Amino acid sequence: MRDGKKELAPSGTLRVGLNYGNFLLVLKDAPDGSPNGIAPDLGRELGKRLGVPVAFVKFQQAGQLADGVRDDKCDVGFLGAEPQRASEIAFTRAYLEIPVTFLVPQGSGIRGLADVDRKGVRIAVSARSAYDLYLSRTLKNAELVRTEGIDASYDLFRKDGLEVLAGLKPRLVSDAEKLPGSRVLDGQVTGVQQACGTTKARVAGAKYLGEFIEDVKRSGLVAKTIDKHGVRGVSVAP
Repeated sequence: MRDGKKELAPSGTLRVGLNYGNFLLVLKDAPDGSPNGIAPDLGRELGKRLGVPVAFVKFQQAGQLADGVRDDKCDVGFLGAEPQRASEIAFTRAYLEIPVTFLVPQGSGIRGLADVDRKGVRIAVSARSAYDLYLSRTLKNAELVRTEGIDASYDLFRKDGLEVLAGLKPRLVSDAEKLPGSRVLDGQVTGVQQACGTTKARVAGAKYLGEFIEDVKRSGLVAKTIDKHGVRGVSVAP
């Protein structure tokens, strides 16, 4: 595994990319400015096992992080594994799953998930998020209206009177509390498979990374990290 370790941190420091747009995995920074949350904790654990210091590279959205991994702005990144990204990034198996569903406003005639994909239905979505990529592949009739970031997609949905807001279920539940009469649709459209990735060129590094993720799931470390930060609505991936 020496080659794998060398590939993941060729500079002697492990550069870990974080998506600050995912409020479930990256929480508010600690008072000293250090990243806080599930993904930062796993990044620190990876650095510890590699025997190198960790430097965090902060991105505001998932698409930016994916570009950062691809363009070697970070050595590894914690983000959703989607087919469009997998053509450029070597992903591990998922360590965490986050359900995705829809929010509809008060008085909406949309009762369930099957009612969403219809002509005339406009769906606010965070551009290049894992669920945007999924919906882009699967929707046939509804229109995706993209914005830069989760907060902006909520604002667009509310201000422009769109029919549907797509998002991570835990976030939509909190959004619904701010909008009287709105409803989070039962069930889930998909589950975002949160994984860790590195560039395709780092074959040995990707193998080591995959074994690391499987070990932190099997050992219970992922579950302990979820509990530590009190994150609700996510589960350890099978």
